Amino acid sequence: MSKVTVFSTTWCGFCHQVKEWLKSKGVEFEEIDLEKDSTAAKQVVEATKQMGVPVTKIGESYIVGFDRPKLEAALKSEGLI
Repeated sequence: MSKVTVFSTTWCGFCHQVKEWLKSKGVEFEEIDLEKDSTAAKQVVEATKQMGVPVTKIGESYIVGFDRPKLEAALKSEGLI
């Protein structure tokens, strides 16, 4: 499994933005569509205690929303950028 996973939906604008941002940084990631994977959706809610998207898992950290400073810090701590 990739060190970076983006949990998203097709209708979420911020989901598209976070994926494009990761691509622009050269970061490979796995994408999981929460509309199609209800088990993953439940796991994300349990892990984050929130129902928002996108959720980006970097290593063992979950980041809710498109929070660039938190994403960059997590990517740096995992040695991905």
